[in-house]
Amino acid sequence: MPHDTTGAPTVGPGLPETFPLDTVPLADALTRQFRLLECIAARFEGEQLFTADAGVVPGLGRPRTTARVESVLADFFGAEDAALVQGAGTGAIRAALAAAVGPGDPLLLHRAPVYRSTAVTLRGLGVDQVEVDLNDPGALRQALASGRFAWAYVQHTRQRLGDSYDPGEVLAACRAAGVRTLVDDNYAVCRVPRSGVELGADASCFSLFKLHGPEGVGAVVGARDLVEKVRTDNYSGGGQVQGHQALDALRALTHVPVMWAVQSQVGAEVAERLAAGEVDGVAEVRLANAQDRCLLVRLERPVARRLPDVAARLGAAPYPVGSNSRYEVAPLFYRMSSSSLDDAPDLADWTVRINPMRAGADLVLDILRRSLHELRNS
Repeated sequence: MPHDTTGAPTVGPGLPETFPLDTVPLADALTRQFRLLECIAARFEGEQLFTADAGVVPGLGRPRTTARVESVLADFFGAEDAALVQGAGTGAIRAALAAAVGPGDPLLLHRAPVYRSTAVTLRGLGVDQVEVDLNDPGALRQALASGRFAWAYVQHTRQRLGDSYDPGEVLAACRAAGVRTLVDDNYAVCRVPRSGVELGADASCFSLFKLHGPEGVGAVVGARDLVEKVRTDNYSGGGQVQGHQALDALRALTHVPVMWAVQSQVGAEVAERLAAGEVDGVAEVRLANAQDRCLLVRLERPVARRLPDVAARLGAAPYPVGSNSRYEVAPLFYRMSSSSLDDAPDLADWTVRINPMRAGADLVLDILRRSLHELRNS
C-alpha cells in the first residue's frame, strides 16, 4: 500500500506517492536472529569463534574461517553457496555481474537512474543495458518473451521514489521465462522479510559493512555455479576476505535483525507524529526505501540544503558513512540520495532525508524542531 501522509498545504514541489517495502516485525526479527545463531552453532566449534586464520589455504583458496562464515551465510539465506568479497556492496555487485555477463551481452534492468557505483561497473563490463519499466508487468512480460536475455539485474530497494514493483513478482516472472537474476540487496537484507535469493533470485549481492560489519566486506549469496565463478575470479591472495574480517562481520550480523526492526518501528512513529503536525515547518512526510528505509520530509521553506549542518550542531549525523554502518548511531539528517535527486532534482531545496539510526522518536523530532526554529530565526 502507498504511504501518503500529507499535513500542511502544499508548499514547493510535492513529494510523489511512495510504496515502502514491508519491514520485519520485532517478534519475527527475534526468530531470525536466533536462526542465525543456530546456523553458526552448526558450523563453528566454540573456540573457533575466538580465533581466525589468514591466507590462501590449499584446497580452499581462502582462509578456513572465511569458508566457515560463507557456509553460515549460505545456510541462513537458504542458498547453495556464498562468497565473501572485498569492496563491500559495490564489490559484490561487480563480482557477480562479471561472473554472469560479458561485453555486448544484453542485461535487462529497470528504467530508472542506476546507483553511480553500479553504473561504473556496467560501463566497465561493456554490457548492452536494456531498460524496461519494472512497474509495468506487461512491459516486463513482453521484454522477457523476446528470448533475448539470459540475465536480469534487479535492485531490491527503490531507484525512483514512485517505484511500486514487487521484487518477488519481478523475480518470479524472470524465472518463469528462463531468465536468471542478480539482485542488489543493499539496504534490504534483514530489513525486509526475504532477500532476493530467498525470493528465488540466482544471487543476492550486499554489503556487510551496511550490516555493522568491518569496512569493505561484501557478500554474493546464491547459486553454486555463479558463486564458484566469483570465487575462481577472485583467486588473488590480496583479494581475499581474511578470517578476522569474516568473523568480525558474522559477529556484527548477530544483532542486526532486531536492531533493524526497532529502527523501522521508530521511523514509522516519527512519520506518524510529523503527519499529525507535531513539528512546525514540516509540509509533508513520506516513508520510503530511498536507498535505506528512511523518512523524506518536505519543508515549508526551501532550507533543505542548510538543515543538515544545523542539525549536526544539535547532535545529528550530517552525512552517512555506510548508511547503517557501525559508525552511525546518531540520527542522520541528510540530502536525498543522488539517484533520487537525478529523478526528482526539484526536491533538493525542499526535502531532507532522515534516518533514526539508533535513536528514538523523541530525539529525532527534537533535533528537527530545534533545527527548523534556528533556521527561521537566522
